Amino acid sequence: MNFDNKNILITGGTGSFGNAFISHIFKFYNPNKIIIYSRDELKQYEMSQKFKKYEDKIRFFIGDIRDLQRMEMAFKGVDIIVHAAALKHVTSGEYNPIEVIKTNINGAENVINASLKNNVEKIIALSTDKASGPINLYGATKLASDKLFTAANNLVGFNNCQFSVVRYGNVVGSRGSVIPYFKSLINSGSKYLPITHEEMTRFWITLNEGVEFVVKCFSRMKGGEIFIPKIPSIKITDLAKAMSDLPIKIIGIRPGEKLHESMINKDDAHLTLEFSDHYVIKPTIIFKNKDLDYTINKVNEKSLPVEKEFEYNSLNNPSYLSVEEIALINSKI
Repeated sequence: MNFDNKNILITGGTGSFGNAFISHIFKFYNPNKIIIYSRDELKQYEMSQKFKKYEDKIRFFIGDIRDLQRMEMAFKGVDIIVHAAALKHVTSGEYNPIEVIKTNINGAENVINASLKNNVEKIIALSTDKASGPINLYGATKLASDKLFTAANNLVGFNNCQFSVVRYGNVVGSRGSVIPYFKSLINSGSKYLPITHEEMTRFWITLNEGVEFVVKCFSRMKGGEIFIPKIPSIKITDLAKAMSDLPIKIIGIRPGEKLHESMINKDDAHLTLEFSDHYVIKPTIIFKNKDLDYTINKVNEKSLPVEKEFEYNSLNNPSYLSVEEIALINSKI
């Protein structure tokens, strides 16, 4: 998809993804305008200084995705939306469930309604591996959000709106992730690195890989899909070894934490299509007045159905990074 001359809006746009996404768009395209919609004025100011040379192209809206009226105003004239705003901290969500529901579910509904009212062309919501077979509130709210964005394609009427979801795993070095945490411990002279479980695994994707995948999915989407990239796994113990020679201390699994993450549950195998570098989970519902063939996407990439009982999780993933490969990736962030 060509983003030239488009008006693009990112909810939660001052986060790690928003910063990387804007850099990518300005590097390869000439958008008419990029709108950052978020609630943190300090981060917006810092971002405005970072992208000062594009100040004629960037607009900042202070607002919360819980505020439908504010979003309806911000979405006027917008062509493309990336919905990145969410409350994401797993343990915090277990202790503050209502707040997470208000943002991740009610906020998602507001994004959908504001998009429909303003006839936004394409909307992609960012999801998480924790939405597949969720055991914590964050994952459960993101699964609900995924379902809302899929079903939104049944609400478009005569509008041209298309809603899809991109789901991926842990982003290397993003705010609040384990790498900055380990670095802070190492730099402060900690005598060990805390690991919740010695067998824990996670999917691993760099920020730039996540941005590039989302950009590609805007070209691929027909509406209603959940896009999932093929990415490697890591062992958390290997991550610790790649970062330091400090001993590892097992501290126990935290509230709502999984031992291994899943991106495609085996119950979704009958809906899953495999492409060369990604998977697509088809919607469980049939859209009225639409006969969409998801086996071939908008850029004519072809797929095959996965095997019965197929599951894509960080434990059985055929691709794992070695300690040396993890260290190399870390050196570039």
